[in-house]
Amino acid sequence: MKRFLSCLWIGAFALPMWAADIPDRPEKLKFPPLKYDPPTGSDYRVQLKSGPVVYLVPNRELPLVSISIRVRTGSFETPSGKEGLAEMTGRLLTAGAGSRSAEDLEERLAFLAARLGASVSSTQGSVSMNLLTKDLQEGLGILREVLTTPKFQQDRIDLSKKQVIQAMKQRNDDSRGIERRERVNLLFGEKFWRTRMSTKASIDSITRKDLQAFHRDWFHPTNFVVAASGDFDRDEMKAELETLFSDWPFKGKKASGIPIDGRAFAKPGIYIVNKEVNQGRVSILLPGIQRDNPDYYAIQVMNDILGGGGFTSRITNRVRSDEGLAYSAGSSFPGGTYYPMAFFAGFQSKSRTVLFAVSIVFEEMNRIATEPVTDEEMKTAKNSFIQTFPQSFATKGQVAGAFLGEEYTGRAKGNPDYFKNYRANIAAVTKADVLRVAKKYLNPKQAVILIVGDKKAILNGHPDHPVNLKNLTSGGLIDIPLRDPFTLEPIK
Repeated sequence: MKRFLSCLWIGAFALPMWAADIPDRPEKLKFPPLKYDPPTGSDYRVQLKSGPVVYLVPNRELPLVSISIRVRTGSFETPSGKEGLAEMTGRLLTAGAGSRSAEDLEERLAFLAARLGASVSSTQGSVSMNLLTKDLQEGLGILREVLTTPKFQQDRIDLSKKQVIQAMKQRNDDSRGIERRERVNLLFGEKFWRTRMSTKASIDSITRKDLQAFHRDWFHPTNFVVAASGDFDRDEMKAELETLFSDWPFKGKKASGIPIDGRAFAKPGIYIVNKEVNQGRVSILLPGIQRDNPDYYAIQVMNDILGGGGFTSRITNRVRSDEGLAYSAGSSFPGGTYYPMAFFAGFQSKSRTVLFAVSIVFEEMNRIATEPVTDEEMKTAKNSFIQTFPQSFATKGQVAGAFLGEEYTGRAKGNPDYFKNYRANIAAVTKADVLRVAKKYLNPKQAVILIVGDKKAILNGHPDHPVNLKNLTSGGLIDIPLRDPFTLEPIK
């Protein structure tokens, strides 16, 4: 009995002492520093005798295997007058292979519950397969046929061309598509390869021989970088991939580098595409950086505070939360891989509040370039990068994909410790760094403002919030005519 009463007496006093250690607010909770060592690419990297570099990441948890192949090619390799060829080659690479028709191949993949995909984008080709471990041998055989002997079945070619041309009809229907198209032109100039778009004439001109030629030029093991993850033994998978890529039936061409010449960022100004819609879409652009720029980490922190951090960022809070002018508003400032990528701030707002919202974005750009950010903003922004960093390697597939990308873009060789040093580089950013890079890169007088919407209503503005256009940028007002959806020539 005495022992029981003694326990009650101790508990009565111990509980308040324990409760006193609990903060009264969740933001007062303290946690030990995050300890995490990212994986190292060299632990998974294998150079095959047949040509490709492969990253092998075994994972015995599930009876699945995933194989991803990056191909050193892209739309920049498309001959003039054949715009759309690279993308169509990617789409139709799985339209039959070897002795299988497109229909037979689709049926067999469905029976195996396997996924097979292929594409060619602006700077890379991609072929991927995901299947059960028990079907690996058959899957590798199918992958070999797709890579070496695609059928490019004529009826699928005809269907693809019809679908692309049908989609062209809608190029001017959606202001989002117009904005994206004209934004690329303003970022790079009309002579750069990124601004070359398909037309009805270029799609009509594409033949089966063109597809076969593009495929044979670039889909060769010397142009492949590969990642495999899943249920396999490392050495056995290495041997399987050696067999997959050996004795290639054609030679192909050696991949060239991504072209960087010919870029021309637009002159400052307000560029308007007149489109009769009740909301205007806005892109605010400034010259950018590449990812190896020494200012990269400071810029990432600065942009997170300015507009990249969602509801914790200034642009989102001012334009969306405080003024209610847009459903979403924010900014991005990525580091380009092959050439500089621009600063971008954007939103969509009612026509009469477009210029008012633009002026708010400029206010925030000026404020972050003239006043130090707060300690709390720095803490939130830096933690958003540091604390979420391990999520990039949460699965074995993500590990394989991360190092596949590093190898393909060259950073695995040029900066092999990027992942190892990432968090330390973010943590080293100071408030002075944020102020410095904001002053350096966020110069409103250099801004290119693209607006797609009802020109008259937008320029009339809001009676309670007048905006002087001359205060926004050093350039004038420039009209961009709508383009013919089939020829992309300006409509007069």
